[in-house]
Amino acid sequence: MASAKDIASAAALLRAGRLVAFPTETVYGLGADASSAPAVARLYAVKGRPAEHPVIVHFASASLAFHWARSVPEAARRLAERFWPGPLTLILERGEKAKDFVTGGQDSVGLRVPSHPVARQLLQAFGGAVAAPSANRFGRVSPTNAQHVRDDLGGDVDLVLEGGESEVGIESTILDLTSGDPVLLRPGKISAAQLEAEAKIKVGTKKPGSAPRHSGGLERHYAPRTPARLVETFRLDQEIARLGDKVAVLAFSRPDERVDFWLRMPREPHAYAQRLYGALRELDSTGSELILVEAPPAEPDWAAVVDRLRRACGG
Repeated sequence: MASAKDIASAAALLRAGRLVAFPTETVYGLGADASSAPAVARLYAVKGRPAEHPVIVHFASASLAFHWARSVPEAARRLAERFWPGPLTLILERGEKAKDFVTGGQDSVGLRVPSHPVARQLLQAFGGAVAAPSANRFGRVSPTNAQHVRDDLGGDVDLVLEGGESEVGIESTILDLTSGDPVLLRPGKISAAQLEAEAKIKVGTKKPGSAPRHSGGLERHYAPRTPARLVETFRLDQEIARLGDKVAVLAFSRPDERVDFWLRMPREPHAYAQRLYGALRELDSTGSELILVEAPPAEPDWAAVVDRLRRACGG
């Protein structure tokens, strides 16, 4: 775990316009001073992130986060009180502090208060807003430990703070509150049902072209370099018979002796999510020609996992 000295060094680097990777409860983030155009430009360059693709801005508290919004609906305050610090990003109308270089030129901004103790210590020591997409090359599998960050970014990041394995393992839930009717843009550990129950709101789903651009909104994202394909359970056996030792498999069932690289996944959605990105990275390193992924159940509790797998497999 990062020490107090590590935290102080990281905060100083951020103030100097440098890049710091740090753990959150979801995945590791690549942080830059969100008020500095040169620092954010370097972040985009290192990730290979398109300039029009906004980044989520992280804060030590809800009060600091809401200073970056033009207005704060009552629903946002209720959700922040219940779920912050935690794996929830709120999209609000941007205030004066949120510049084009973090919003992708949009009139909205994504705000989050993470709960990981190292992230909280860093944000408190820095004292300002930190733009922090996942600490990997754009579109690739997100990192859930410090070694993943080093493997992806190498010397392009100035400091990587240690924080163990990510507790959640997939990115935050994103809720858009800019249009009157709340819209779920990205599912995560916090479900639509939880949001509705806590904030006394009705959460809708995104319509093509109608929502703000947001992190994880592309059809292909979170993707390993090896092509991956979602396969229904009843088709898995015939795909293995057809492709044989060319494939690696991510599945719920016991390993098949015809396959050299097989990872068995938990049948509980939160445990599956926590393991997912590490498993994809492991299978990506096997030299297989294709990764077959047994499709999870089409049930609400699996919505976030299904979203990540669908995008990892190419939309």
